[in-house]
Amino acid sequence: MRRLTRALKAFAAPQEPDLILAQARALARQIPLMYIMLVINVLILAGSHYGTAPDYLAVLIPGTLTAVCLIRLVFWWRRRNEMIDADQARRTLGGMLWIAAALSLGFTAWAIALFPYGNSYQQSHIAFFMGITTIGCMFCLMHVRAASLIVAACVLVPFTLFFSTTGEAIFTALSVNMVVVVVALLVILLGNYRDFSSLVASRSAIAQRQIETQRLSDENNRLANVDSLTGLPNRRWFDRHLKARIAALPAGHVAVALIDLDSFKSVNDIFGQITGNRVLTEVARRIETLRRPTTFLARLGGDNFALIMEGPTNEALMQTCGDLLCTAMRSSFDLPGATIHLTISVGFAASTAGDDAEQLFDRADYATSIAKREGRGKAVVFSEQHACEISKVRSIEHALHTADLESEIYILFQPQFDLALKRTTGFEVLARWNSPILGEISPAEFIPLAERTGLICKITETVLRKALAAAKTLPRHVRLSVNLSAHDIGSTTAIRNIVALVEAAGRPCQIDFEITETAVMRDLEQANEALLSLLALGARIALDDFGTGHSSLTHVQKLPLNRIKIDRSFVADVAHDPTSRAIIQTTIDLCHNLGISCVFEGIETETQLGVLRRLGGTVMQGYLFARPMPEAAMASYLTNGRKDWDGAAEPHYGTTG
Repeated sequence: MRRLTRALKAFAAPQEPDLILAQARALARQIPLMYIMLVINVLILAGSHYGTAPDYLAVLIPGTLTAVCLIRLVFWWRRRNEMIDADQARRTLGGMLWIAAALSLGFTAWAIALFPYGNSYQQSHIAFFMGITTIGCMFCLMHVRAASLIVAACVLVPFTLFFSTTGEAIFTALSVNMVVVVVALLVILLGNYRDFSSLVASRSAIAQRQIETQRLSDENNRLANVDSLTGLPNRRWFDRHLKARIAALPAGHVAVALIDLDSFKSVNDIFGQITGNRVLTEVARRIETLRRPTTFLARLGGDNFALIMEGPTNEALMQTCGDLLCTAMRSSFDLPGATIHLTISVGFAASTAGDDAEQLFDRADYATSIAKREGRGKAVVFSEQHACEISKVRSIEHALHTADLESEIYILFQPQFDLALKRTTGFEVLARWNSPILGEISPAEFIPLAERTGLICKITETVLRKALAAAKTLPRHVRLSVNLSAHDIGSTTAIRNIVALVEAAGRPCQIDFEITETAVMRDLEQANEALLSLLALGARIALDDFGTGHSSLTHVQKLPLNRIKIDRSFVADVAHDPTSRAIIQTTIDLCHNLGISCVFEGIETETQLGVLRRLGGTVMQGYLFARPMPEAAMASYLTNGRKDWDGAAEPHYGTTG
């Protein structure tokens, strides 16, 4: 039964789509040749029997067979270049198998019917016709195994039976010879068919691998160039597109807008990353609805988006676009379980002659930083003033990178006066920079730049080294306060270097280290470890600019503090603002309860001093006592400085005024 099933399967059309299509293409080239051969052979055989055989055998039947062959020839000739699918090819092959069987039997029956009407030569011609035509057809159908087998079976069986029973030894031998040749030919053709099938399968596998490779390449390209969260182009695609647009369009016809979400980190911290991702997706959708079709929108990463706008631009147009974006983001983000309010800061810059992509991007980035610095929730267009600022910043940055910090950085000292002890108990150490190229540079300019470029740690070490040297000339009760940056607190290497400098001073530590809330917000655990290592030296820790951060009481609770410094913004209005007095009174009480001291900075008038004294303040710092002074002036100040700082006569202020 299995053998019969395999035998029947050999006569069936294949199921593989690629193989069926390959067979159809091969037949479209070869079958027209087969039909031409059949027509010629039929006409020659019919002509050799014309006048000998009856007209229906010499004319009518061969004419009919010729007509059928010509019709099939035209059919296949028209389809030689036609694109068909696997189903069409399967139907065509199925029909061809039936036609091959019918024509094989028809030609065989006609040839055998002619046999009695000729002489020995004509009979030999019939045998030759059947043999050579069968072999030719099998070769033309070699790529379709079933067709070759059908032709062989439909011709060989009748041929062998007929010629082996004629009683002529020559014809009997011819029938045996025909069987041997056809069988050998079938073995060869079946081998070729297997090779053909394997070749088609191999090509299909290669094509499939190429398709898969292309799919993976396309997917990799998508992953490399598309933001997976929003589906927008990413930074890589943005950079490439910006370079192309600048190269293709004239100056002033390309503008870049950088969009930065204000305080987005708090969204993730409070509501979680899933909600944060939903906010980012909604931000992308809102920007998408506002952009023009020619405007390119990308997500650069994190909470940063960017636009590339094409066409003539001016400051008014960019400002209008920025205002629209800012207004669109002020609407609340109503999400499951959360209603979030956000603002964005946007910086615009238009291309100028000679610009490259990096220059244009840098200008837009600078405009964005200005927008965030000036209040957030607004749009800023890069201007000539900003260009001058950038030039100045770059000059300072270059000078800072090439500076000899040891010789160019110097320190000044501002006294801290204790009203209860009626003496100066310390000085805050203030870094100053005198560049041989640019002259005196304000700390407000070079300190942020040093933090951004990573040079702040070297400046801190330079300042500390000079402060430690100055401390050796001071009385033991006078301490020096040195500021530490976020980079110092967050770097274990920087803390190790600071510890080594203090230990190398070789005397009881007279240093207080001042930190800001911003410095500890990045990593509270790392900040705590760093401060404990400083406390182990005998240093003290002061929290600077208290009241201006995000979580002041949390930091007071979790950090090992010895002192709090009240920011000058509260001191400035203490004589006139009941709220400032209430905050200061509360802070003083907090320090008393925690057993830590409280320093007020920025005191400039006797009035401010009097109010703070009556609220319970003791340690003061400000221009009223002294401006920052060089090291050489400290000894004279400590000896001759005023000691009767009681403050001007003022009415008693309560916590609420």
